Amino acid sequence: MIITVVNQSANIADEQLQMVIRAVNRQISEDFEPYWSLGATLRLEGKSSNTPNKLSLPDMRGDAVLYLWDKVDVPGALGYHDANARGIPFGFVFTELSHELNEEWTVTLLHEALELIADPLVILLVAGPHPSEDRTVFHWYEMSDAVQGEIYKIDEVEVSNFLLPLYFTPDAEPGSRNDFLGRSYGGKTLESFGINPGGYIGFFDPKLGKHVTFANAGDSRAMERLAVKKKWSAGRRSSRTHAWSRERAATAAARPAPRAAAVKSGKQFTQID
Repeated sequence: MIITVVNQSANIADEQLQMVIRAVNRQISEDFEPYWSLGATLRLEGKSSNTPNKLSLPDMRGDAVLYLWDKVDVPGALGYHDANARGIPFGFVFTELSHELNEEWTVTLLHEALELIADPLVILLVAGPHPSEDRTVFHWYEMSDAVQGEIYKIDEVEVSNFLLPLYFTPDAEPGSRNDFLGRSYGGKTLESFGINPGGYIGFFDPKLGKHVTFANAGDSRAMERLAVKKKWSAGRRSSRTHAWSRERAATAAARPAPRAAAVKSGKQFTQID
């Protein structure tokens, strides 16, 4: 998979972006792909105009495209990706939102690249436990949301932690690791469908008939992050609601989860919306 990167930012030079792309490509090939067996290569290209064209995507020279963009183009996104009418995946990394959150845009770039690799058309949901009730919901197939607050460096470039495949299993596997860094909080690492400090999760709730987000109760950093996103509306969640008919079919066919792992863990969660 080739992900074209187009630099529409007035504040980030191509030379700087090339150094970041090199680090992100290293993370994908050396850290992400060995666990997921999914890979991609980011490649910086030129730009045909001063404004990205979402419909015809004239800058499309690969399998997907990511624009680095200063202004917020799509409400509610720290880095938004969706697919256009022709089904070609594309996304945006908004430096304005990264700045407001006091986070490096490089973290968002990696986050969005991983989302394009794992769920390019933004259509995948995974049946799993509700964080505070004993019933099944359909979790977003997001690679970094639950560990959004954790970063590490590659070649001095800050990149985002990410989830591993066993995170999306309803029960803990013996000796399993659910995220790449495996940081411990209170002597415990991330549980399946759990949330680390600074992170959050989103899912479609068939009982409520809508998408909702949850964070750990009292997590001020997660609340701050979601408040900034909410101020710009709900971009990525809105894109998911267009797939309502597919989600209804998935809901009807789903089996109840064996147990609600979050309930038994004793953790407290807060619903955001």
